[in-house]
Amino acid sequence: MVEAYILIQTELGAAAAVAAATGELPGVVTAHDVTGPYDVIVKAEAPDVNELGRLVVSRLQGIEGITRTLTCTVVDL
Repeated sequence: MVEAYILIQTELGAAAAVAAATGELPGVVTAHDVTGPYDVIVKAEAPDVNELGRLVVSRLQGIEGITRTLTCTVVDL
Protein backbone atom coordinates (compact mmCIF):
# COMPACT_ATOMS: atom_id res chain seq x y z
CA MET A 1 0.00 0.00 0.00
CA VAL A 2 1.28 3.46 -0.95
CA GLU A 3 0.31 6.42 1.24
CA ALA A 4 0.64 10.07 0.32
CA TYR A 5 -0.28 13.53 1.51
CA ILE A 6 -1.55 15.75 -1.28
CA LEU A 7 -1.29 19.49 -0.72
CA ILE A 8 -3.85 21.45 -2.72
CA GLN A 9 -4.12 25.12 -3.65
CA THR A 10 -7.57 26.31 -4.66
CA GLU A 11 -9.26 29.32 -6.17
CA LEU A 12 -10.36 31.93 -3.63
CA GLY A 13 -13.35 30.72 -1.65
CA ALA A 14 -13.22 27.18 -3.03
CA ALA A 15 -11.40 25.37 -0.20
CA ALA A 16 -14.48 23.99 1.57
CA ALA A 17 -16.06 22.69 -1.64
CA VAL A 18 -12.76 21.17 -2.79
CA ALA A 19 -12.23 19.42 0.56
CA ALA A 20 -15.77 18.01 0.43
CA ALA A 21 -15.38 16.81 -3.17
CA THR A 22 -11.95 15.23 -2.61
CA GLY A 23 -13.20 13.49 0.52
CA GLU A 24 -15.69 11.55 -1.65
CA LEU A 25 -13.04 10.06 -3.95
CA PRO A 26 -12.12 6.38 -3.58
CA GLY A 27 -8.64 6.16 -2.08
CA VAL A 28 -8.93 9.39 -0.10
CA VAL A 29 -8.67 8.68 3.64
CA THR A 30 -9.11 12.25 4.90
CA ALA A 31 -9.46 15.74 3.43
CA HIS A 32 -9.09 18.88 5.56
CA ASP A 33 -9.22 22.63 5.00
CA VAL A 34 -6.01 24.16 6.38
CA THR A 35 -4.32 27.53 6.72
CA GLY A 36 -0.99 28.47 5.16
CA PRO A 37 0.28 28.29 1.59
CA TYR A 38 -2.06 25.36 0.82
CA ASP A 39 -5.82 25.34 1.26
CA VAL A 40 -6.60 21.63 1.55
CA ILE A 41 -4.54 18.61 2.66
CA VAL A 42 -5.60 15.13 1.61
CA LYS A 43 -4.30 11.80 2.89
CA ALA A 44 -4.63 9.12 0.22
CA GLU A 45 -3.89 5.41 -0.09
CA ALA A 46 -3.47 3.30 -3.21
CA PRO A 47 -2.28 -0.23 -3.94
CA ASP A 48 0.74 1.06 -5.90
CA VAL A 49 2.35 4.26 -7.14
CA ASN A 50 0.68 4.02 -10.56
CA GLU A 51 -2.78 3.90 -9.00
CA LEU A 52 -1.83 6.83 -6.77
CA GLY A 53 -0.84 8.77 -9.90
CA ARG A 54 -4.18 7.97 -11.53
CA LEU A 55 -6.00 9.20 -8.42
CA VAL A 56 -4.15 12.51 -8.51
CA VAL A 57 -4.05 13.18 -12.25
CA SER A 58 -7.30 11.63 -13.46
CA ARG A 59 -9.65 12.24 -10.54
CA LEU A 60 -8.37 14.81 -8.09
CA GLN A 61 -6.98 17.38 -10.54
CA GLY A 62 -10.30 17.35 -12.40
CA ILE A 63 -12.17 18.82 -9.44
CA GLU A 64 -13.36 22.36 -10.09
CA GLY A 65 -11.55 24.97 -8.02
CA ILE A 66 -8.18 23.18 -7.75
CA THR A 67 -5.33 25.25 -9.16
CA ARG A 68 -2.26 23.23 -8.06
CA THR A 69 -1.35 20.02 -6.25
CA LEU A 70 1.81 18.73 -4.60
CA THR A 71 1.98 15.02 -3.81
CA CYS A 72 4.20 13.91 -0.92
CA THR A 73 4.58 10.14 -0.89
CA VAL A 74 5.17 8.55 2.51
CA VAL A 75 8.43 6.58 2.81
CA ASP A 76 9.64 4.28 5.55
CA LEU A 77 13.28 5.05 6.34
